[in-house]
Amino acid sequence: MAAASSRNSGSRVRAAAARSKPAAKAKASAAVSNKKPASKAAKPAAKPAPVVKPPKPIEFYYWPTPNGSKVAVMLEECGLPYEAKPVNIGRGEQFTPEFLKMSPNNRIPAILDPEGPGGKPISVFESGAILQYLGRKTGKFYPADERARVEVDEWLFWQMAGLGPMAGQAHHFRQFAPETIPYAIERYTNEVGRLYAVMNRRLTGRDYLTGKYSIADIACYTWIVPHQMQGQNLGNFPALKAWFERIAARPGVQRGMALGKDLRAPPADLRSSQDARRTMLGQRTR
Repeated sequence: MAAASSRNSGSRVRAAAARSKPAAKAKASAAVSNKKPASKAAKPAAKPAPVVKPPKPIEFYYWPTPNGSKVAVMLEECGLPYEAKPVNIGRGEQFTPEFLKMSPNNRIPAILDPEGPGGKPISVFESGAILQYLGRKTGKFYPADERARVEVDEWLFWQMAGLGPMAGQAHHFRQFAPETIPYAIERYTNEVGRLYAVMNRRLTGRDYLTGKYSIADIACYTWIVPHQMQGQNLGNFPALKAWFERIAARPGVQRGMALGKDLRAPPADLRSSQDARRTMLGQRTR
């Protein structure tokens, strides 16, 4: 009897336990269903985009001469903002103390870049140095590769030391000298012709002086523009003529050459103006 009672009691316990399992599961399920889903962490507010200030314009001190025009072309080709500040060399404005601080040789062009190296202002004079500076600043028309840069520098300095000075002398004796000096006219006209021939040979089979358009082409181009004043006929130099026309078609070159066009005086005006000739050509040791 005791054993039977024990068996019945165990059966009741197991039955009760079995009945309690579904109830426990139901409670657990209810607890889970009543639990609120965890809220997602709020995303941090997006930071406002930094305000990018437009670059300050470069102050460009110039007169519409071949040297002034080469920097105007470079500024336009690079898309740099600039403020043109004419310096009337016929009136002696290149001798003002303000200009001499930037260009101690009292020659145009000069620039003042308010955002130079390290974000500090810097002034640069001499057209070749300005072309190099702007090329480094923008990474345009002046290669970073040393071998390619040397080649560009060779033709840039060729223009600065040869084409520019010789063409300038041809201009002077053919257009501005108060008296006609046949020897000087022949001397410099022939030398400019020789330099044109050097360029013509270099450009045979090339689109540009160093393969790619560079500051060397810009520097030379503005001195070829007045070829008629130098007594030269581009028809005698076919490769040079094709190069000249190729560069003249560039929009940036056209904009740069147009700068100050209204300021250019005809050669006859400069020849007859004693004051202008004395100011530009009569300088002595000071």
